[in-house]
Amino acid sequence: MDSPKSLKKALDGDAEILSICVFGASGDLAKKKVYPAIFALFYEGHLPEDFVVFGYARSDMTTETFVDKIRSSLPRRVSSKVDCSEYVEKFLAKCFYQAGQYDDPDDFKTLATAISEKEAGKSAMRIFYLSIPPSIFVPVAQNAARHVSSLSGETRVIVEKPFGRDLDSSRELTNALAEDLKESQTYRIDHYLGKELVENITVLRFSNIIFSPLWSRTHIRNVQITFSENFGTEGRGGYFDNYGIIRDVVQNHLLQVMALFAMEEPASLDAEDIRDEKVKVIKSIRPIDMANVVLGQYKKSGDETKPGYLDDETVPPGSRCATFAAMALFVDNARWDGVPFLIKAGKALHKREAEVRIQFHHAPGNLYKKQLGATSDMNSNELIIRIQPDEAIYLRLNSKIPGLGMRLDQTDLDLQYKAKFGAGELPDAYERLILDVVQGDKRLFIRNDELEAAWKLFTPVLNQIENDNINPELYPYGSRGPIGAHYLASRYNVRWGDTYN
Repeated sequence: MDSPKSLKKALDGDAEILSICVFGASGDLAKKKVYPAIFALFYEGHLPEDFVVFGYARSDMTTETFVDKIRSSLPRRVSSKVDCSEYVEKFLAKCFYQAGQYDDPDDFKTLATAISEKEAGKSAMRIFYLSIPPSIFVPVAQNAARHVSSLSGETRVIVEKPFGRDLDSSRELTNALAEDLKESQTYRIDHYLGKELVENITVLRFSNIIFSPLWSRTHIRNVQITFSENFGTEGRGGYFDNYGIIRDVVQNHLLQVMALFAMEEPASLDAEDIRDEKVKVIKSIRPIDMANVVLGQYKKSGDETKPGYLDDETVPPGSRCATFAAMALFVDNARWDGVPFLIKAGKALHKREAEVRIQFHHAPGNLYKKQLGATSDMNSNELIIRIQPDEAIYLRLNSKIPGLGMRLDQTDLDLQYKAKFGAGELPDAYERLILDVVQGDKRLFIRNDELEAAWKLFTPVLNQIENDNINPELYPYGSRGPIGAHYLASRYNVRWGDTYN
């Protein structure tokens, strides 16, 4: 975190007070992500002086008990030299709790009364954060909109993914929310879009003229977007099994990164202009062929110290749920015709990593073929955007090894964010996105037609996987994933990018 700044009025519009209500306040997401993000905004001076934070959940507890529960999730120090305990207590003094059922309108009316008492007649912006299971999105959003909406200012609702399981369920959710909320009030949050390096993709593309002529099929031979975790479901298999890796990561996080990477330059930085271009890209993606899809499920590690997916007691016996997916996508437009976008995501792999890797065409001719060595990839330039961990951007170039002979090797021009900007300068994705909601900036949120286009792309292949009972290829916990992913890449004369240190 930065050092504390003087508090300033940050509200969008004429509101005098900001009221945030976190539904599902007793859950892990609220405790580990939402409340720490709101506190960080308070500490850094990005919230108005006058604000309150209400937690709402079914758990029967007092405000004092609730505050004690979330106190442990807030940082006491922001560095070895800066103690922020005073700010923690100031923040907690603005936090309140209201117990209630999610389907009882009277409980929501009681919540509205409690919030109004804290607002003391001031014009208020109210933000509702739905940190709840998708099965209760609709009743909570509708009850909140009908009975807790601000009568003197704007109301905005943040909805966490997943936004349905397929096209039909997504449409049902969208239509249900639209009964009581305008599209302008609905903020579909994909926390991946709030990550520093994801937001930097458009800056890298459109503010550096050196990349403009290179960003097309003429110079780029493939793009790899990878997401890997070095841990399994760890007791959350019951939830994960209902969605699988494609719904959990690929259809949302990685598709959004791909759209930002491949879109045309928007007319402006206005949210609607950016989202217009993203929708065009998604609609241009060729229907997914199962021949270009590899599914995997992790089993016990080779030394049997790590459990397999089916060893998770919360996973149904014999589940075919994929914990790994790799696929080749193609954007059928003039810029990207024929360029494979290789997407890979998986759990229980050998490392935790997320990156975008752009491999350029080989330098024409054979001038340095002998000096570059035997592998054909050696003379390919690469631009890598490391999203997590250890955020970085680096460009891989061929250069001469110092000495009397003519030997070539690859060198990285390296921008490591922690080294350049300091470890404390990268805000959490939730912090960025909640601030955007306060300020009414929707650039990093998903529009309804964007969601529709994404589900139209993935629903047919998801249906085929389930209808045909396709068995995933097993891979050991801690490995690089199923062998089929390497065969898929080799089909397009591509090798998955190597490790960057």
